[in-house]
Amino acid sequence: MRFMDPRVWSLFKSNWQHTLTYWSVFFSFGLCVAFLGPTILDLRCQTQSSLQEITWVFFSQQLFLFLGSSIGGLFSKSLKCSLSALALSTLLISIVFAIIPLCHRVMGLAVAMAVAGLAMGIIDTIANLQLVRLYQKDSTIFLQALHFFVGLGALVSPLIADPFLSETACVLGNGTANSSTTMRHMRNTLGGIPTNNVSHYPFHTEGEVVTNVSYAFWIMALINLPIPIAVFALMYKERMIGCGSGVRTRLLERDELAMRARGSTASATSSPQNSTDHHGLFSCCRCGNFSGQPWGFIGIHVLGGLVLFFSDGIVGAYEGFVYSYAVDEPLSLTHKTAGYLTSVFWAGITAGRLAAIPLSYRFQPSRQITITQVGVICTMFMLLMLYSSAAFLFVGTLALGLFISGVYPCMLAYTEDILNYRGCATTVLVTSASMGEMLLQLLVGSVMHSQGSYSFMVCGVIFSCLGVCSYLALLLCWRVYSTQSTEGVEKSTKAESSDVNGVNH
Repeated sequence: MRFMDPRVWSLFKSNWQHTLTYWSVFFSFGLCVAFLGPTILDLRCQTQSSLQEITWVFFSQQLFLFLGSSIGGLFSKSLKCSLSALALSTLLISIVFAIIPLCHRVMGLAVAMAVAGLAMGIIDTIANLQLVRLYQKDSTIFLQALHFFVGLGALVSPLIADPFLSETACVLGNGTANSSTTMRHMRNTLGGIPTNNVSHYPFHTEGEVVTNVSYAFWIMALINLPIPIAVFALMYKERMIGCGSGVRTRLLERDELAMRARGSTASATSSPQNSTDHHGLFSCCRCGNFSGQPWGFIGIHVLGGLVLFFSDGIVGAYEGFVYSYAVDEPLSLTHKTAGYLTSVFWAGITAGRLAAIPLSYRFQPSRQITITQVGVICTMFMLLMLYSSAAFLFVGTLALGLFISGVYPCMLAYTEDILNYRGCATTVLVTSASMGEMLLQLLVGSVMHSQGSYSFMVCGVIFSCLGVCSYLALLLCWRVYSTQSTEGVEKSTKAESSDVNGVNH
């Protein structure tokens, strides 16, 4: 591990089981991110529902992912509570994968996806929060690795599903069948929250169901099963389950141990005052985390959330609608060629996060965010200007994935760092990212439906500009907040000095 500081490597070795467990639960999160799009037509056949009805499954998953992110902080009061929530969430994902083939009504499928979305949101908040608390100022490199496993899971799940997808109509009615080309086209079009321009495709809702997609879900359930087992193993190691279990390690104690591993006595001494006491998003705003704080403190939470709102919104919208953009004029790519774009995008995100692991050791998060934000906005402008070039669409898609991959983990580490690990930064940022992914997909889908495919890149440019503006405003807000904090420390020091002098006199 030459690229890593010996101190950081020593810290990792002392917490390796916790770190690997949090990374593995994010692989489970990644499995759920990308499986729905490729399998949605087979699930439509299984539930014998219309395309308009099956689209509610997308919304159900996104809505409850947002809710799960909002309440995830409620489970972070102790290590036992956090690990219990992670174990239950990852186990629920395996159970959902296993029961999806048994859902023969669209309402049952929507409920199953809502449960999966809730589990995903809880995983998203807790895993990020745990790593930030465990490594604090050294968390960037570990957050990059954490988010690499999301991309890895998102790459794996479509590969598992692909051999079991129907190439022709999976509900046979009146002896007719859709061609395999039409099925591929519709499957890629439904890669995100779809628009309403699919009603002219003649899919039957009554007839014989012919689909093998059940095997894909059962395979994913088995692949995911070792992850909750790993979480239970960590809980057993920490003596949280089994004989003699009791209240043992609270998060604050692990923070102090991590500080000692850093050799930072001063930081360990101040840890009780500065330790992050996260709650759910709504209780976060009520519990006094913001009361009495300068406006710069609140502004950092809001602006940091906006940066991830737009960056994660771009990821969700691009993944969901780049295929629809590519097959429409003026590019008019073939269905098979356009189908590779989503894979190229996720490959860029995964490769970017893998490359960012060593880079995070050499560069500060603020510098990485600046580079990624400039890269995202330049790439979006190039994609807009070269809208008629099919070759550059692939190059730009890969570049966009590489640049935007580092925004999420770096923003988490940077915002928590400048707030000195106080407040609700991780909860607010993770929830904002989930909200952006849900709302901006809906917005882009509606705009493309009414204005045409060209508006897809226009929306991307607008969102990237708003993201950069939010980041610049965040930097300005941080300067104001640091000035306010310095003045506050000076005033308290003077007050203490005057009190001491008064006692002496």
